This record gives sequence, structure tokens and C-alpha cells, in this order.
Amino acid sequence: MNKISKKNMYILCNISLLMSAFISGLSFVAQKIGMLYTLPFTFNTLRCFIGCLSLFPLVFISNKLSKRQKNFAQDKELLKGGILAGFILFIAFSINQYCMIYAQAGKAGFITSLYIIFVPVIAVFFKHKLKPNVQISILISLIGLYLLCAKDTMQFELWDIFLLISAFFFALHIITVSHYSKKTSALKLSVLQFLTAGVFSLPLMLLLEHPEINSILAGWKPILFIGIIVTGVAYTLQIFGHKATQPVLATLILSSEAVFAVLGGVLMLGETLNQKEIAGCIIMIIAIILSQLQFNTKT
Repeated sequence: MNKISKKNMYILCNISLLMSAFISGLSFVAQKIGMLYTLPFTFNTLRCFIGCLSLFPLVFISNKLSKRQKNFAQDKELLKGGILAGFILFIAFSINQYCMIYAQAGKAGFITSLYIIFVPVIAVFFKHKLKPNVQISILISLIGLYLLCAKDTMQFELWDIFLLISAFFFALHIITVSHYSKKTSALKLSVLQFLTAGVFSLPLMLLLEHPEINSILAGWKPILFIGIIVTGVAYTLQIFGHKATQPVLATLILSSEAVFAVLGGVLMLGETLNQKEIAGCIIMIIAIILSQLQFNTKT
């Protein structure tokens, strides 16, 4: 019998997802600063390898404390899931980070957040039923995201297509992680996906960008923050959160990243919220709460 009840595990996983969204939302400033010192593939290579290395001590401690015997079936799932999730993450990171050079930040944030639509579409394709309150929550959250992110005129540009493609791959990543996190260690899965994403990013960094060590050292603070706190901690919390939370519900919780990003700007940069952004925050919170409500239905 499990030491943690299903209900407590569900609550714990939801808290992990919310913490992941909180960290990711507050990372926007550091990410922007880091890009002043490096180009996209260099930035992604560094964040992935640093994220991977930052988790090695935890994996070592976990192995020491664990008394489980070798499980080759689980190791096979770990290898398959880690490589697949890492490759998808590499594609999503690469497209998104490159587009951030040219696209408007507000519109880019909104389009990237459209993974909130792709995840339920993919889930339905795999015959997962969505409860009515979850369907309504998705629609409400889209309105909230628009109010939060669409600050400028939403004119169509070429980069919007690529941002939409990156949103699709972020959705695929969520679905993949949700599937494999239930079969293997969240910590080890996180390490392997970052290692894979870093390995795929490295050749593009060397071939296309020729990074200079002085530039990297000059931006060590934001790079380490993104690598350790955002990549290592937030994405590992996300993987753990998927263990007991359905991917569509997890996506709704993760979408609160937009709310934390706006609040982070207020707290750290002294920015102010207009009425539209305040309404967007409130609507997003309502959508997340609505998605968590349990309704008794007669059969």
C-alpha cells in the first residue's frame, strides 16, 4: 500500500506544477538578460547542460537512499522517455528562443501559451475525455491569456507561424512527460531529457554561432539562474507534477506562468498593471480553480 494517498499525491503534484509555473514566470527577466550575452543555440546548450549537471547530486543521493533492485523494464522506459522528451524539448526551445529575437514579447508569450489548446486536442485524439468544466476552463484561460499578453496590435508576421509550431512541440513535450513520468523516476527522466536536448543543441551552437567564453562569463548570473533554477528545478517539478495530474489539467496550471510573469514585472521591475492585465490575471485564476472542481454526476 502506498504511503501517500491518491488524494494527497494529487494535491502534491498540483503544488509542484504551480511552483514550476511560478519559477518559469519569474524567469523572463533573467532570460532576456542572458540573451544579451549569448545567441539562441548557445543559450539553450548552456541551460540544458547546466540543468542536467545541477541534478546529478540529487540523483546520486536518491540512488544511495533507494533500496530498490534493478528494474530493466523501468530503465528501458526511462531511456526511451528521456531521449524522446529531450528531442522534443530541443525542437521547442530552438524555435522559440530564435523567434524571441524578432517577435514582440507580448505576442510571442500569447502564441507560445497556445499549447493550452494543443494539449487537449492531442489528448482527445488519444481518446481522453474532457469534463465540461475543463473544456470551459480552457476557453476562459485563453481569454485571460489574451488580456495578459496581447499588449500591442496583433498583426500577422512570419515568426508567428514558427512560434505556433514551437507551442505545438511544447504541447507534445507535456504529453510525453505525462506518459513517461508515471513509469519511471521523475528526477532521472529530467536529467536525461536535458542531456539529450543539450547534445542536440551543441553542434548547432558550434556550427552557427561560434560562442566566445568572455561573453558567456560576462553573463554568468542570468545563465546560471536559468540553467539551475528554471531548467533544473522548474522542469523537474513539472515532471513530478505529471505523476498524478492529467496532462490537460496540468497544462491549465502551467499556463498560470503568464500571471506570475506579469506579477514578477510588477515586483522586480516596478511595472504597473492596467485594467486589462488585472482582468486577465483574475480570469486565469478563475479558470484554474474551475478546472479543479469535482462535480458529482449521476450515471
